[in-house]
Amino acid sequence: MKKIILSIVVAASVLTACKNKKEKVEVKEAVKVEVNAADLNNVNTEASVISWKGTKPTGAHDGTVALKSGGLVVEDGELKNGVFVIDMTTIKNEDMKGSEGAGKLEGHLSSPDFFDVAKYPTSKFVITSVKENEGKLAVTGNLTLKDITKSITIPATISTEGNITTFKSETFNVDRTDFGVTYKSKKIDAALKDKFIDDIMELQFTVVTK
Repeated sequence: MKKIILSIVVAASVLTACKNKKEKVEVKEAVKVEVNAADLNNVNTEASVISWKGTKPTGAHDGTVALKSGGLVVEDGELKNGVFVIDMTTIKNEDMKGSEGAGKLEGHLSSPDFFDVAKYPTSKFVITSVKENEGKLAVTGNLTLKDITKSITIPATISTEGNITTFKSETFNVDRTDFGVTYKSKKIDAALKDKFIDDIMELQFTVVTK
């Protein structure tokens, strides 16, 4: 009986670990882009937003970052390419919004420990190819953070109502260490034990045209 109970406990632990493991998007070398969609400047920066979430053993924080500019190329209802320029000076924390803690977190995320906003005030996502599969889009693009550019593919949808087009990605996971953000990464410093911050950060794009 003890062996059976032990087996059940072990199996449950394995299943829980698998369930809690976050799958990150695969990063590849950046792809050369021929079209400069940013010249269109047809993105409504006030209606568009980047959502983020970071976790650690003791909890999680989430927030937003605004777009500085951008362009979407849509032909006959199909997404062809696009550019989203992200204003890193607008990092906001939502779960502690209005508190002293939110201000401290925003300042820390903007510091050299994380995104070094004074040195790298913008980030960018440049769409390089789009494939449709069962009503959803597999959007491949070059993501640039802290002057490090990697190609990633994310799931998304696009819809148009009147003259307004909305590009919306599903939430996707990026390993921050792939982009040089290594503060309190257990991958970098195993001695951190339970004082680490997860390498995986969750992102979600909502981009709306003018």
